[in-house]
Amino acid sequence: MTSFDKPTHQPTGPSQEARARHARVPDAQPSDAEPTEDQKAVTQAALFDAFGGIRGTIETMLPGLLFVMIYTINKNVQMSAIAAGAVAVGLVIVRLVRKDTVKHAFSGVFGVGVGVAFALFTGTAKGFYLPGMIYGAGLGVAFTLSALVGFPLLGVMLGPVFKENLSWRTRNPGRKKAYTKASLAWGLIFLAKYAILFPLYFWGDETQLGWVLIALKLPPMVLAVYFTWLFLAKAPPPINVLAEWEAEEAAEKERKAAEKAAKAARNQQA
Repeated sequence: MTSFDKPTHQPTGPSQEARARHARVPDAQPSDAEPTEDQKAVTQAALFDAFGGIRGTIETMLPGLLFVMIYTINKNVQMSAIAAGAVAVGLVIVRLVRKDTVKHAFSGVFGVGVGVAFALFTGTAKGFYLPGMIYGAGLGVAFTLSALVGFPLLGVMLGPVFKENLSWRTRNPGRKKAYTKASLAWGLIFLAKYAILFPLYFWGDETQLGWVLIALKLPPMVLAVYFTWLFLAKAPPPINVLAEWEAEEAAEKERKAAEKAAKAARNQQA
């Protein structure tokens, strides 16, 4: 197991029997094992959580939609930007008050904040859109290149979600292949999206660009997530390296306890 597969601190000497008993994911697990319906359901649930689900999607879209709507009505960049920023911050506050996870809301408010800053600095609606467009296009390039070089970015992102970390790189070639296909799908979808948007940015109307951005916000994401589920649902199950590590810890404790008991028995006999 590589150092990327689990925490750097790890005990030595656990028995294979103990690891199998505690982790239920032995090293001998075949990488071409056929995924069960339960595993497919787990994959779907994990992806749903990783990408924010319905609520996270709404929180991501709402500030941008509000900006476009207000700007379409009054052409006031400052009012549109402030309203979008206020809504993004409000969504984070609601999550904090309800003690919900804020990772998706925080990422959204950061992106909106950068867009607001660009809009106020440039005084144009296109300034609000530009940072997100650059970021999205950069992701498209990163996903594509990572797939081509054999280190798929999606595997890095989703490995911790499935508790496999980077074990797929060396121990589960079926999942590496699935992550590579999924990363390539994300990259090509993103690049196609911004191949449409950047010409509009340079030569189109600000209001038109905003509505096209809103229209293209959800469908490409849904398509990319669908392809990810499709590839991962057919891939071998992940190797739970966290459970393996915990099993090794438990096995090491058992070994030490056995040694201590044996030593005590020898002392009594002496």
